[in-house]
Amino acid sequence: MPSEIQNVAIDCANAYELARFWAEVTAAPVHPESRPGHEETQVLLPTGLTLHFNEVPEPKTVKNRLHLCLRPDIPRDEEVKRILTLGATFVADHRNPDGTGWAVLADPEGNEFCVLRSGAERGEG
Repeated sequence: MPSEIQNVAIDCANAYELARFWAEVTAAPVHPESRPGHEETQVLLPTGLTLHFNEVPEPKTVKNRLHLCLRPDIPRDEEVKRILTLGATFVADHRNPDGTGWAVLADPEGNEFCVLRSGAERGEG
């Protein structure tokens, strides 16, 4: 039997605060036993996958080699605006005049992620 992915681990300076940001982005709960000051915290996604935040002493210094790509259920540009109000920063614009493409944002600790077009924008059901 092949291995399955249980979680995506994200190194950070403040596990609880970064988990709270991602909980808002994904509308998923922070693990009920998590508290401020915990060195490890999780966001429990409805898919069964977990975002696991782990405090490390070193700061982020280079571009991520692995990143999350979000497929919103609202139009991409509306989702970008929403996530920016939660504390993300805009990194790069790869959106095209025809509506294709994506936007690159960074979470409050500088971890890059992409916001893709919604299913409706892609012409899906």
